[in-house]
Amino acid sequence: MTAPPPPASAPTPSATAILWADPERAAAFQDWLSGISAAHGLLPDTVRLASADASFRRYFRLDATGSAGTRIVMDAPPDKENSEPFVQVARLMAEAGVTAPQVLEWDRVHGFLLLDDLGRETMLDVIDPARPDASRPLYDHAIDALIRWQLASRPGVLPPYDRALLERELALFPEWYIGRHRGVAVEGKLKERLERSFRLIVESNLASPSVFVHRDFMPRNLMVRNEAELGVLDFQDAVYGPITYDIASLMRDAFLSWDEEFVLDVTIRYWEAARKAKLPVDSDFGAFYRSVEWMGLQRHLKVAGIFARLTLRDGKPRYLADTPRFIAYIRSTASRYMELTPLLRVIDEIEGTSALTGFAYGRV
Repeated sequence: MTAPPPPASAPTPSATAILWADPERAAAFQDWLSGISAAHGLLPDTVRLASADASFRRYFRLDATGSAGTRIVMDAPPDKENSEPFVQVARLMAEAGVTAPQVLEWDRVHGFLLLDDLGRETMLDVIDPARPDASRPLYDHAIDALIRWQLASRPGVLPPYDRALLERELALFPEWYIGRHRGVAVEGKLKERLERSFRLIVESNLASPSVFVHRDFMPRNLMVRNEAELGVLDFQDAVYGPITYDIASLMRDAFLSWDEEFVLDVTIRYWEAARKAKLPVDSDFGAFYRSVEWMGLQRHLKVAGIFARLTLRDGKPRYLADTPRFIAYIRSTASRYMELTPLLRVIDEIEGTSALTGFAYGRV
């Protein structure tokens, strides 16, 4: 997940403000930047940190002459980050008619990439959670970009979002969130309930038709270009998998929550647009929405585990502050389906909460 760039009013630090743990890598960066600056009209003395994300990647911004304005440099150490998927997916997105950073230069050996700059303002920056109606046009643009991306889908191009990957992702929750963060032993009845629920979740998700999946298609990764266009970032983990994933990611965000009425409204808009585009969504919206919820559940469990890991292993505690949002998503979804009662009991046990009241059902 990519951290958003600073607002336009933020002060611009000098190039010397960028910290490098490895002097050799710092020298390699300066040599590479000097070598490409003339061809791209870059001003090396203006380089400054734009953002850093949950991975080992960093992003710098620097000025360029003429109409180019600014450019972005991705710093992705090859021993920790493989930049090839980013380059591949950037090309796929361009072919699909989706606005994404163009790769202008790539130093494979050192993991430096020069990209065009999609701006500083994310969709998350301009959304007013108190005014869903005002945010609807932005979500319409997001749906348009998502439909174009999915229409370009074909098998054998991106890694499959298969059973093995689904199960590895789910395993993050008991290991990192329950075991290491909450300090609860994953054994006995608790372990059995989790395993039973995870099997159901995986089977539900594998039943969805496959398309290109961004995997972090949310407002924080969507850049506001103009009134009719959004740019897409943080797509290097794209896979070929369930068509329900990206709409679930968009409407059940890591950093923003909407009332169910707005979530339903936008999901219906996506479903109608997908049907019109002849994408393989279920013809019954109730069945489709159930699949979206179960796909979202997979994502919420995975992200809660990842956020705990980022805190405990990687020393990035700010992500764990958003974990209660995901626990609320998990409890809300699990409470709506009788098959997921065992999962709800696990959550209530480790969180010390009471079971939600209301009707549970197998379909919406």
